[in-house]
Amino acid sequence: MQFEKLIASRFLQRDKSNFSRPLVNIAAYTIALGVVVMIMAVSILRGFQQQITDKVVGFGSHITLRSYGFVNEYEEMPVSLSDEEQQAIVGLPSVKHLQAYALKGGMLKTAEQIQGIIFKGVDRHYDSTFFAQHLVRGRLFRTPDSVASNEIIISQRMANLLHLDTGMKARTYFWLGDNYRARAFQIVGLYNTDLSEFDEHYIIGDLRQVQRLNGWDSTLVAGYEVTLHDFDRLEQGLDDIKGATSPEIAITSIREEQPSMFAWLDLLNSNIVLILVIMSLVCAASVVSALLIMIFEKTSMIGLLKTLGSTNGSIRRIFMRKATAIVGRGVVVGNVIALALCLVQQYFHVVKLDTESYSMSFVPVDINILYFVIISAATLLLCFLALLVPSTYIAHIDPAKTIRVE
Repeated sequence: MQFEKLIASRFLQRDKSNFSRPLVNIAAYTIALGVVVMIMAVSILRGFQQQITDKVVGFGSHITLRSYGFVNEYEEMPVSLSDEEQQAIVGLPSVKHLQAYALKGGMLKTAEQIQGIIFKGVDRHYDSTFFAQHLVRGRLFRTPDSVASNEIIISQRMANLLHLDTGMKARTYFWLGDNYRARAFQIVGLYNTDLSEFDEHYIIGDLRQVQRLNGWDSTLVAGYEVTLHDFDRLEQGLDDIKGATSPEIAITSIREEQPSMFAWLDLLNSNIVLILVIMSLVCAASVVSALLIMIFEKTSMIGLLKTLGSTNGSIRRIFMRKATAIVGRGVVVGNVIALALCLVQQYFHVVKLDTESYSMSFVPVDINILYFVIISAATLLLCFLALLVPSTYIAHIDPAKTIRVE
């Protein structure tokens, strides 16, 4: 093994007469570029999936509990969970948070514009982290214990459309059968998630406002939202909650609530696979070409080594060592470049996006060391396996025909 290591480290030195040197460098650069493309593709697409999922879940939750009854698209039959049922749900290992909510459809009217809205009422137990992160002006609404609050937050998109701002009154109208009821709310904050489907319609306020409009008492709500510790264990969370609640409660996941959105996100996985396959084949073809060129250039040396007693297996290991070193160099350089690009994009948002088309203002990246390790290991393994085929050519080289005396 020391002999093979010595030969592998000494040949193909940097000199201008070496024909294969620039081609070997090209192979290393190609592998580095392939690794960069694969890591960036996975990081960006996974980041995009994560951002969209977080925003959709932020407007709702991972799992929703409601009555089987139905009034209309934005108004549901009331439901009430007992304290024991709520404690049973909160006590599940998979559950992070439980909160009540109610929806009410209506419209927001100004002197010149009318906009259809969905008023989402929440109570003091509501986890406002999502809207706090996307608040662009003002503050979050307050829910005092004594009286129903008339404070609301609306989206910046809605505010721009209706020429509203914080500190202004929002006159709203809610349908009650064949009649309607007017309410005036105080706008205290503007949020922006870039999800136009939600930003154009949702206003967030006190749950008690919806209860009063519907004539419900304080125990009745439209449903309960459950947030899990891990989105990837959504099915397990569904099973746990079904076992802790009555069969009369309808339990649905966010995937069931937004099937088209998650079908689109799942479709992105096929794009990731396609990119990985193409770039892996490019890397493998590049290193195979480099190895063949090295073998053709060193045919005389191979003949000499065979004459001196080296076996075909020993000579193959020499070339495999050299080719593997080329792959390793390309993988390391690719990882460094990919990490640098990801960090720059994550902290400085260099590459921007059209919010109308992509629901976000910049290209998101999900920097996960696992992506780097898996892609690097897979590239090394694939290239190593690809090298086994051209290295068999060494066995067909005849020393008598290759040694030349100059």
